[in-house]
Amino acid sequence: MKQGRAPLRIGMFSWESTYSVRVGGLAQATSGLAEALAKKGQEVHLFTRISDGQSDYEQINGVHYHRCGFDPRGNILEFARNMSRAMVERFRATERTVGKFDIVHGHDWLVVDALNELKEGYPIVMSYHSTEYGRNGGKPGDWWEFRDISDKEWYGGYISSRIITVSETLKEELMQLYQIPCLKIDVIPNGSDTKKYRKKVDPGRVKERYGIHPLSPVILFVGRLVHQKGPDLLVEAIPHVLKHREDAKFIVVGDGGMKNHLEYMAHALGVSDAVRFLGSISDEEYIEILNACDIVCIPSRNEPFGLVLLEAWAAEKPVVATDIGGLGENIENFVNGIKVFLNPESIAWGINYIINDAYGVKWIGANGRKKGRELRWLNSATKVLKIYSSLK
Repeated sequence: MKQGRAPLRIGMFSWESTYSVRVGGLAQATSGLAEALAKKGQEVHLFTRISDGQSDYEQINGVHYHRCGFDPRGNILEFARNMSRAMVERFRATERTVGKFDIVHGHDWLVVDALNELKEGYPIVMSYHSTEYGRNGGKPGDWWEFRDISDKEWYGGYISSRIITVSETLKEELMQLYQIPCLKIDVIPNGSDTKKYRKKVDPGRVKERYGIHPLSPVILFVGRLVHQKGPDLLVEAIPHVLKHREDAKFIVVGDGGMKNHLEYMAHALGVSDAVRFLGSISDEEYIEILNACDIVCIPSRNEPFGLVLLEAWAAEKPVVATDIGGLGENIENFVNGIKVFLNPESIAWGINYIINDAYGVKWIGANGRKKGRELRWLNSATKVLKIYSSLK
């Protein structure tokens, strides 16, 4: 943006955010970018869902949060339509008060109906954080939901003036799946707040809280317990790690449809004593565990970016991750992380490679923190503003 230019009034749409309803990494990505744009002097209005006990409007960290209520009943497509309709109504009411918006920016397919309603009057930018194809493990689905969501993703790309995505891998996926022209897509990595995830803790005390010996190495998984994130691959890797280091312990943070199956797997493999399934926990508890653990493992089958990687780097933790998507693009093997193949034996090998090397753990973690400093939300916001300006 040139000096002296008036700030842009940005209407951002997302079904989740840090300060409304949180489901996964999209919440952090949406709020992180919105806050960085606000820090750069832009007027950012984020239209999102409302949760119980929340007000319908609040200004947080410079961002205007408009929390929209609607009838959530029906299937996921009806849910998205009702939500989008409520967002558009709130958008138009807000515009009557503050003035015309300059840019409309939607995040992922659930707000495509809102983008469609507004496409005639505003430049449309759409951010893809993943695809339905990728969320289903890179396999096409036969059921109606897969087809209809994929259609929404295609249509969102069709009506958008420009598209933003988080990795070269996802860019290629969009081009192949939806025939979106290369020049229409910009790759802008996610960012992170390195200060937020770094905290001085007594690792031994934190481990004891979960019944773990202070000197036992702890491997942390955090994410939704779904096929895409590969928590079952990590559970299958546990026996191979225990053969190498019998006192190793695993902490699994997150919830999802696979939780009961994972607990069954751990029992069937005879490793229940080595793993703690904590479910959903508070941010404060998560940050303490993150800073107390010894290794962060990201065994995803599909990962367009992987914000957990940046969180681990912020806490200066060594990462063992599958060599896919944004993980593979951002990790320099054996420098700021260890890249492994998509199977339990390889995941175990990566953990075993570093688990007894105190110097290596510290060195790889320090390198990760250096890399993480390069991926800041303010840097991402600068690139996004250039896209906005090109559409004015």
